[in-house]
Amino acid sequence: MTAAGSDVILERMMALHPKIIDLTLDRVWRLLAALGNPQDAMPPVIHVAGTNGKGSTLAMIRAGIEGAGLSAHAYTSPHLARFHERIRVAGTLIGEAELTAVLDECYTANGGDPITYFEITTCAALLAFTRTPADFTLLEVGLGGRLDATNVCPVPALTVITPVSMDHEQYLGDTLARIAFEKAGILKRGVPCIVGPQEPEAQDAIEDVAARVGAPLLCHGQHWHVARERGRLVYQDETGLRDLPLPNLLGEHQVFNAGAALAALRHLGLGDDAYEAAVTRAEWPARMQRIVRGPLARSAPEVELWLDGGHNAAAGIALQKVLSELPKRPTYLICGMLNTKDVTGYLRPLAAEVEGLTAVSIPGESNTLPSEATARAARSVGMRADEAESVAEALRRIAEQAPQARVLICGSLYLAGGVLRDNG
Repeated sequence: MTAAGSDVILERMMALHPKIIDLTLDRVWRLLAALGNPQDAMPPVIHVAGTNGKGSTLAMIRAGIEGAGLSAHAYTSPHLARFHERIRVAGTLIGEAELTAVLDECYTANGGDPITYFEITTCAALLAFTRTPADFTLLEVGLGGRLDATNVCPVPALTVITPVSMDHEQYLGDTLARIAFEKAGILKRGVPCIVGPQEPEAQDAIEDVAARVGAPLLCHGQHWHVARERGRLVYQDETGLRDLPLPNLLGEHQVFNAGAALAALRHLGLGDDAYEAAVTRAEWPARMQRIVRGPLARSAPEVELWLDGGHNAAAGIALQKVLSELPKRPTYLICGMLNTKDVTGYLRPLAAEVEGLTAVSIPGESNTLPSEATARAARSVGMRADEAESVAEALRRIAEQAPQARVLICGSLYLAGGVLRDNG
């Protein structure tokens, strides 16, 4: 099949979407049954939920598993440049022929019934994972947890909840406790859960769910600790202390993500090779990713160019800390966001770190926040802001004004995906 084979089927799947979005597992259970219940035939599952850091944490766990000489399937979302990024089969991105085959099989088995794009493609990933041996299966929750399409494994080996913050309120609830309750829906009786740093309201909600279902918790600050000390990462739990390099993924928040990954790897019984690999070999695009190649980098050769897909208030706080720790350099943002996000909450912590912001609309995205609205929000938090028709135009204007600036393209994974596609 050509590369268009999977694209054609994915486009066809979009037409199956129910008229009203309702979070339920009924459609998923129906399709999984038609497929022979692949969720029961996968290698041991590590299920990761949370608002911020779940993708990075999963990437570190995968790096650790592979550093121990083992293999892992991995399912993540959304993709950035190509759908294939969502599905890694035994460590390798799924091939076009294999992807087309499982998508076609799921489309046929579904029989034209209503089902969301995420639900049917999740079923395709689970089906693919049953057909190649691996030691573990890593599943990242798409939205929430309790009613997410990934929440179908009866007894995972382990669950993980990274920091919970306000996001997707229209689906998950308008309080931190309600959102944490939805995330904690991945907890299963007798299955340990690694819990990253949480606000007290979220921690209480997670503990309430754990007590009700009988899931043992391994919580940051209680059962494991992690800190940056003298340029190293120090992790400690009841089994001892590990002195490791700082994570290769930038940012203080990645220290805590690394702690959760290390807690998971230690619980799985993996050794020092896994711990070292987790912090030194993880790859996770569009999380403070330095762009040094491609047309964008060549168009502004003296600019220090970065890309980040964080998109909520907590991500803005984390990003501010990263920028504050980088060597001083005039910093400008090129920002595009979705209209479902808290744009002022995201931008407010960044205002003190930047010289200005150029707002763009996200190309091809119906839910983009118009560039003028992003610019208006930036001005409301004290930033100088203007607008541009594209990222390339924004970068050109900034480079003309400040050729040795630091430029961060930010605000949305959808914007980041478009940048990575266009930049080759």
